Amino acid sequence: MTTEDNRVPPPSEVSRLDGAGPHTHAHHPQLHLRLLEQLKQRNVFRVAALYLVVCWLILDPVHVVFHMLDVPAWANHLVVALMALGFPLVVIFAWVYEITPEGLKPTAEVPHQESIRIHTGRRLDRAIIAVFAVTLGYFIVDKFWLSKHSPAAQPGAVAQTPPARHLGAAASTFAPPAHSIAVLPFINISGDKEQEYFSDGLTEELLNSLARMNELQVAARTSAFSFKGTSDDISTIAHKLNVAAVLEGSVRRSGNTVRITAQLINAVTGFHLWSQTYDRNLVDVLKLQTEIANAVARALKITLLGDAAAKIELGGTRNPAAFDAYLRAWKIANAAQDAQGFQAAAVEYTQAIRLDPRYALAFASRSESLLFAAGLDTLAAARQEFDQAQADARQAIALAPELAEGHMALARCFDGTLDFARATEEYERAVALAPGDAAILRSYARFGVKMGHVDAGINGARRAVVLDPLNFHSHWELAVSLYFARHFDEAITAFDDALALNPDYAPVYGLRGLAYYARGDFESARASCEGKTNHWASQECLAVTYWKLGRPSDAASELQKMVASLGDAAAYQYAEIHAQWGNTAKALEWLQIALRQRDSGLANLKADPLLDPLRKEARFQAIEKALKFPS
Repeated sequence: MTTEDNRVPPPSEVSRLDGAGPHTHAHHPQLHLRLLEQLKQRNVFRVAALYLVVCWLILDPVHVVFHMLDVPAWANHLVVALMALGFPLVVIFAWVYEITPEGLKPTAEVPHQESIRIHTGRRLDRAIIAVFAVTLGYFIVDKFWLSKHSPAAQPGAVAQTPPARHLGAAASTFAPPAHSIAVLPFINISGDKEQEYFSDGLTEELLNSLARMNELQVAARTSAFSFKGTSDDISTIAHKLNVAAVLEGSVRRSGNTVRITAQLINAVTGFHLWSQTYDRNLVDVLKLQTEIANAVARALKITLLGDAAAKIELGGTRNPAAFDAYLRAWKIANAAQDAQGFQAAAVEYTQAIRLDPRYALAFASRSESLLFAAGLDTLAAARQEFDQAQADARQAIALAPELAEGHMALARCFDGTLDFARATEEYERAVALAPGDAAILRSYARFGVKMGHVDAGINGARRAVVLDPLNFHSHWELAVSLYFARHFDEAITAFDDALALNPDYAPVYGLRGLAYYARGDFESARASCEGKTNHWASQECLAVTYWKLGRPSDAASELQKMVASLGDAAAYQYAEIHAQWGNTAKALEWLQIALRQRDSGLANLKADPLLDPLRKEARFQAIEKALKFPS
């Protein structure tokens, strides 16, 4: 007999009685639980984990081997794609088949015995642990042992960086600026040593491209290239340069085609941020610089302001032969030590200009080389070189008005002719266009201080040291700027830093001696100047220091050494010596000669502490007025 009380309610009513909504199915959670249980029982999770760990273990060595064999980038992508495709196949295989003591069998044919599944699970657990241990071992060897013991691109040529007392010990905590980078010399893997100029030059161009991004702090070339051929690992390099990232790579050139492999490394963690291989025609190298620079910016999460490509490609060329000639010239200029070396560089720059008459950067670079040559050449040759240098600088600006290198070259030309007002204008324009260029900051620093812009000059010099800390010239220019700013104690410290990097640079001993002299420490001045007595700076320093120490005959002897080797070319320095000897009339006479000769030393006149005894003299004030220093 059936009654209402004994009626079995339909499923829909059960759902409502339980408080579930009209579309809720109470049995679904049970299905999910059963599915998870089946996945566990069939060891699907274990197999998936084992597959992923094995893939991770394989990928890094494959990337290294492919890089060594110069395998195209698409091959790396293919390996990753195949591994991704294999994952669902492995999961399905683990669901369909089970491992038994008798071997691999379809799941449907395996008796559902718990002991068999436990046995299989334990074997998989052991396999996972073993593979994970191998992976961990590889990671430790790769990141901590190989990075410290692997040879650099050119083993055997180990460059040495002398210790410096004041360059700063390694900080206990490494906290470089977030958007800072060093570009290490790309390795030449062309199999031809003669192609070294190309890989080095290309690295320099890429470094300059990144430096044109105002949002990025880039370690300057000299400091970055000082690690070429060393065994220093990335972490050590980053600490010495105080950068958060390091870009390294390789270059292989064959005719007019080039393959560039680049990789960006987080210097704090040691992990790769980005890597890419590019195959390009030389015609596209300028675009490639833009492409790599933008990729680096994206990897460092930098928001580029304005047209980054226009900045990077400014003043360049799309003529591969002109670009090649430019890189050859750059290599020669970088190694030049005398007038002939800079003249040889100018010849190669001329070839680049002949191939591309609109190559603004080549004009600016030729101007720089000619200016250096003029400073080391005979007087007659120097005048011709100087005129050509000024014409080149003007042409560079005409072709690319925003090119900082062009304004820098023209500023140096005006500086050399004592046209201080126009030199100031061009220096400041160059700094505004390239605030991250250490060479430009160095050049402006001393000039700015001598023109009375003390804070701007010293700040520029300090910034150059930050950007190019292992470059002797950064510390030298800071020291000279501090000397003319009359910060003598700081100047002495900076001179010491410069000597730590280049103990053979003779002028440092004399200028450091003058800093001691200005401070009133005559014994220390004498000791410093006697370090390199064959240079005119030390001879000048000894001439004034011996006088103060009561040794007038020795002082006169040092002056005679200068006259014998330099003649009237050192008129300005003779005026300094006589001013310190108290011979005002003779000092003013030599200053008048220096003015007639347009002696470049007169740029120091406004700030020079050695000329202080003359400043109240009417003739001195007339000379200062004639030089038209900016107010």
